[in-house]
Amino acid sequence: MAVDVAALDCDFYVFSGHKLYGPTGIGVLWARPELLMRMPPTQGGGAMIETVTFEATTYAKPPQRFEAGTPHIVGVIGLGAAIDYVNSIGLDAIAAHEARLVKAARTALAGFERVQLYGPEDSAGIVSFNVEGVHPHDVGTILDETGVAIRAGHHCAQPLMALLGVPATARASFGIYNNASDIERLAIGIARVIKIFG
Repeated sequence: MAVDVAALDCDFYVFSGHKLYGPTGIGVLWARPELLMRMPPTQGGGAMIETVTFEATTYAKPPQRFEAGTPHIVGVIGLGAAIDYVNSIGLDAIAAHEARLVKAARTALAGFERVQLYGPEDSAGIVSFNVEGVHPHDVGTILDETGVAIRAGHHCAQPLMALLGVPATARASFGIYNNASDIERLAIGIARVIKIFG
């Protein structure tokens, strides 16, 4: 979705490149300029200083003061290409596509008596679920054998898992490269999970 940092009135806003179809190991940090000016650099290296003497060091103005050493050139180029790619499709078109897939996946999974769905009906591109009596890691392993890749675990949300009273969840994530056949394969895989675990 589009983000307006001025409307959010936030001090900092960050996102990872791989969440935008870009490479791993790169991301974006937006920050209020006045906060960046007050922040000291976290690392030292070439291009982030103005002067260095035995008595004192002065740092470059942001954002250069936070770019110590050789920048992640390949990552920056890759992230730029990913941003161009997403913009060429359009954020609204991607969101609508993901919403259709989430709705279809929730409908398909709700057809299994032993599947528990979590989260809102209109979650942004993800469907979290569990199969009664089957650990999510086992669900993930069996789905992997059928060519369906999901995530299984805490999803960086252990307090939520504790609140739900579950050890973990399985999570199907959808993007611009998915289509209805992926949901059919997910449903076939879940049927196989249920058959294996009786």
